[in-house]
Amino acid sequence: MLVTGGTGYLAGWVIVELLGRGFAVRATVRDVLRAERAREALLAHGPADASLELVEADLMADEGWSEALSGVSAVVHTASPMPFDSSVDLVAAATQGASRVLRHAAAAGVTRVVVTSSGVAAYPPDASQVMSEREWTASSGDPLQAYPDSKIHAERLAWDLADELGLELTTVLPSFMLGPPAGDADRSGTIGVVRRLVSGGVPAVPRLGWNVVDVRDEAVLHVLALLDPAAVGQRYLGAGDFVWYRELAATLRGGLPDVQTRIPTRQLPDVLVRLMARRDRQLRMIVGELGVQRRADCSKAVRELGWHRRPVEVTILDTGHAVTQDAGPAA
Repeated sequence: MLVTGGTGYLAGWVIVELLGRGFAVRATVRDVLRAERAREALLAHGPADASLELVEADLMADEGWSEALSGVSAVVHTASPMPFDSSVDLVAAATQGASRVLRHAAAAGVTRVVVTSSGVAAYPPDASQVMSEREWTASSGDPLQAYPDSKIHAERLAWDLADELGLELTTVLPSFMLGPPAGDADRSGTIGVVRRLVSGGVPAVPRLGWNVVDVRDEAVLHVLALLDPAAVGQRYLGAGDFVWYRELAATLRGGLPDVQTRIPTRQLPDVLVRLMARRDRQLRMIVGELGVQRRADCSKAVRELGWHRRPVEVTILDTGHAVTQDAGPAA
């Protein structure tokens, strides 16, 4: 099995899940030497005879992909550019990366592919309506919405290429993932929300919220979809319960007494967030979500694949325990 973006947050747990089921796994990374520590951490989660090989391949270059796909039976494509890297054209990077992986897979004779999309690609026209696999978010073309646009365009391209190349494609659409990292995953993404809270880096929180899902459960969903022939040609939404930022902070305060004084209790007024957003690009990216509470229907994954989610409070506290080692002792 080939997993792209092998040092990523989701990819790490996908690798662990595959190793635990007895599969030999090959994972692509941009730098094998720098990723060796991650490899050792991932192997520690697997059985003693687990087989994990790291190979260099970059989504933005053709070199290495033929070798990476040699002898592979299936691909789980999780790699994607991060939303807060303003130096990257997210739409171009995501679509070119997906195209490169799928075309090289087809050239290598690999037909079974699972692609990680995102719950942001399944928003209904009205936020009061329910997210599901039946929905496709309308692309905005707004530079501030480049991340959701990148997910929408990359998934649509994947479906087009599956038809063109004869691939057996399934897409999985995670919502806001939390949970402990399996390896040496970059913590600047969604897990960074919790890390900043427990380190005292957030004095007050905006009126935001997310459909929080455990990264470990999301990895299981990817593997369930990969191994079920009936999942070919299907989209699966893997979203969790909606949690307000303030509720997330309260859960952490209640479960992490050693750092609870660092975690904010105050909520910022929307008007203040909008004023601050005039000078802060990252805030401008989220002001449209202020006060928005989204509902998600994941019954298809439960019904067809037997997927289960752990309680969101467990996910939040497991994340908090994982990142408190970075926060240091409480003052």
